[in-house]
Amino acid sequence: MPNPMRHTHALVLFSGGQDSTTCLAHALSRFERVETVGFDYGQRHRVELDARQAVLRELRAAFPAWAARLGEDHVLDLAVLGAVSETSLTRDMAFRMEANGLPNTFVPGRNLLFLTLAAALAYRRGLTVLVAGVCETDFSGYPDCRDDTMKAMQLALSLGMDQRFLVDTPLMWIDKADTWRLARELGGEALVALIVEHTHTCYQGDREHRHAWGWGCGQCPACQLRERGWQAYREGTPRGTALPRHP
Repeated sequence: MPNPMRHTHALVLFSGGQDSTTCLAHALSRFERVETVGFDYGQRHRVELDARQAVLRELRAAFPAWAARLGEDHVLDLAVLGAVSETSLTRDMAFRMEANGLPNTFVPGRNLLFLTLAAALAYRRGLTVLVAGVCETDFSGYPDCRDDTMKAMQLALSLGMDQRFLVDTPLMWIDKADTWRLARELGGEALVALIVEHTHTCYQGDREHRHAWGWGCGQCPACQLRERGWQAYREGTPRGTALPRHP
């Protein structure tokens, strides 16, 4: 009988961005079987859904050992989330800070819904680990990225589905520069180059402008954070030195 306390099969919440790709590499280096799930919620940067497929294709080609562990990819339609969200990620509006201190890139309930549906999918697929690229270091103050939120979700999902889930957050306490370093530790310069070339982070969905750190407008909060992390990584900023949060 398999040991229920030993987690060997994982589902990665995979957007096709830098963070989730690094998390995918982390999962592939750690778990016996790994599947991926993405979400189409009417995001302005919908090009990330295309980037997902490019990253998966390139990972399989460049890392045969990981390819043997990489299973099915799933995309869930969450149009309802875009319909109820009045944010700059789901509407054509400028990025700004709101009166509550959160940026208008915050999509209320997004990560909570993502994890709930991912857990439902994982339940059906026989996967007990949910891997998410959330963190408390380089983020926008999103409350659904906090460690306390992840622990609460792990408990709620495990109780509500009578299934012992583990919510794995490998980026929780590291900054963007360390995320680049983690990618290099996991897959060498080949993985770093893959992330630069094929992942998508830009909130504007820009795939026309190429920078040293990848594709993007270079102006939106996501691009600025990724660029600062890349510069600190290349300059050798000491590990654990948090970069400024984007405005």
